Amino acid sequence: MKAYRISGTFKMGLNAVQPFTKEMVAENKTAVREKALSDIGSRHNNKRRLINIKKIDELKPEEITDPIIKGLLSK
Repeated sequence: MKAYRISGTFKMGLNAVQPFTKEMVAENKTAVREKALSDIGSRHNNKRRLINIKKIDELKPEEITDPIIKGLLSK
């Protein structure tokens, strides 16, 4: 498993665009993309076409800021 940071925007309301950045654990970039689309779509009741992913970066262990992700990778 590898840690990734994914960032982008999603539509919130009629005219608002909300930026987001999340750290996730997955096997590859495709899995991270699917996980993010699923998570943001379910939490904010958005369709996948309203979520714009701008970049996905693989993180080194010292770059991880989320303590839950650090704990998952240390096992």
